[in-house]
Amino acid sequence: MIAANGLRWILTLMFAAPALHGLWRLVQPTTDLTGRVGHVLHAAMGVLMIAMAWPWGMGLAVASQVVLFTAGALWFLAASLLRPGERPRAGAVNAAWPHALMMGAMAWMVAAMGSSGAMAGHGGGTGHGGHEGHAASGTGLASMSLTDTGPSVASALLAVALTAIGLVWLARAFDLARAQVPAPAGGPAPAGTDTTAALDPACHAVMALGMAVMFALFA
Repeated sequence: MIAANGLRWILTLMFAAPALHGLWRLVQPTTDLTGRVGHVLHAAMGVLMIAMAWPWGMGLAVASQVVLFTAGALWFLAASLLRPGERPRAGAVNAAWPHALMMGAMAWMVAAMGSSGAMAGHGGGTGHGGHEGHAASGTGLASMSLTDTGPSVASALLAVALTAIGLVWLARAFDLARAQVPAPAGGPAPAGTDTTAALDPACHAVMALGMAVMFALFA
């Protein structure tokens, strides 16, 4: 849980953007079945990351979240191998592994916080911490942190990895935005121009960078 109210709202807005984008892409008629599943998973991750920032999110069951995001990680990898679409299979896997990593990181975060007694639904616990050696009072920005060396180092490494992934996606979004053909003054964009191409990587970047902040706070 995030203790600083301002940061809590910033992260809420950051995670709300990809969640809403995922729901929007879900209902687009051009989205295929594989894409719809992916967008549902991204929307769910955005909503649950918002929950993790607030006190009420600590009451959500750990096991169901771990199962959901572990299945999500496996889905992205399996879909890239079995249904690569127009990409070569290697290209599909290369595009899918950051999504799988984010899903796996989410499952690990929930499990790690649950094992520390910081979340409900694990071993019958319902409190915010209370297991000595695992849950600490936090950094001032977060109300809890992982104090054991292994989980703390893993959290820091995931923060670095997610920051790198987020920056790559952000650069890709800027490249796509610049590549879009500008619309004539006062008129629509030329036929065939995808004016929303940059939204996908931009929203993925926001999600990855927001997650990186959460992992850094918990480290």
